[in-house]
Amino acid sequence: LVKRHDRVGRMADTLEYSDVALPVNRFRPELLQELQETCASSISFDNDLIIFRHIYIERRMTPLNIYLEKATDTQLEQAIIDYGHAIKQLAGANIFPGDFLYKNFGVTQLGRIVFYDYDEITYMTECNFRKIPPPTHPEDIFRSEPWYSVEPNDVFPEEFGTFLLTNPKIRKVFMKHHKELLHAGYWQQKQQNILSGVYEDIYPYPEVIRFRR
Repeated sequence: LVKRHDRVGRMADTLEYSDVALPVNRFRPELLQELQETCASSISFDNDLIIFRHIYIERRMTPLNIYLEKATDTQLEQAIIDYGHAIKQLAGANIFPGDFLYKNFGVTQLGRIVFYDYDEITYMTECNFRKIPPPTHPEDIFRSEPWYSVEPNDVFPEEFGTFLLTNPKIRKVFMKHHKELLHAGYWQQKQQNILSGVYEDIYPYPEVIRFRR
């Protein structure tokens, strides 16, 4: 999916290498020990070189969760606005990230938000976006298990805020610019557009700097 799909400029590219040899003296002893404990079958040693049989390299970025911890109010606002745009643009291209946690997104040197964790990625058209049904009994909301059935492809957008919007500053910006992401109807409409052959125009720059006719 990742290599063959239009990533609309919002997914990190990966470069694949084999038999990569690096000087052992560039590695701390603690790191060498960890490599030998966790992936010994993927590395070997040849004199003063450590050889990686197979590796992937991605563009260096700052994880969004770390960026937000240190960001000024202006930087935080810009990052959350672009974070929402990234999700919307991916959705418009029939890509559902699966996991929206900030740690799965990175900030490039130009301040652009890019998705880079593909473990739970899937097609939008394979998801079943639902609204959480009201509880049958008042005490249902206190149960440890949901009072409604959940299938493997079910997605409940209203739950996103529970994990993403605990910070009041982030919540304020997100709700101002991207609150529709918390509604199942928004995602269902995206699905319908895709199934109807309607794909959105994606611009790699902010709307405010577009040339006007």
